[in-house]
Amino acid sequence: MSISPTEGTAAAVDLNFAECECCGLGEECTPAYIDRVRERHHGSWICGLCSEAVQDEIHRAEYRISIEEAIDRHMRFSRKLHLAAEKPEESAELLIAALRQLMRRGLESRVPKDRRQRALVGGRRMR
Repeated sequence: MSISPTEGTAAAVDLNFAECECCGLGEECTPAYIDRVRERHHGSWICGLCSEAVQDEIHRAEYRISIEEAIDRHMRFSRKLHLAAEKPEESAELLIAALRQLMRRGLESRVPKDRRQRALVGGRRMR
């Protein structure tokens, strides 16, 4: 029994190029996948890594935020990093700010969420 060269091969798949609106990463994806990602992110096409960062923004927020607000926060952060790469003289300052933000996130994640929520009164932290 012989197999012809066309048997067992996958059918041609229509691929489109999509670029992440946060970090600029480009990927080849099916149109259906691009549509699902845009639907999930309210019209924005976001790569998997940025999607995880957006979810992290939502979970880390002191109060409930929308997906749109989380995307906006992540896009602002991503733009700052891109600007730092374009202007090396400002990159040290932005790197320090990014490290400060990462350290705060790490420290805040160590405090149980219920204790953080009890510290909130009217949307503000008590000191």
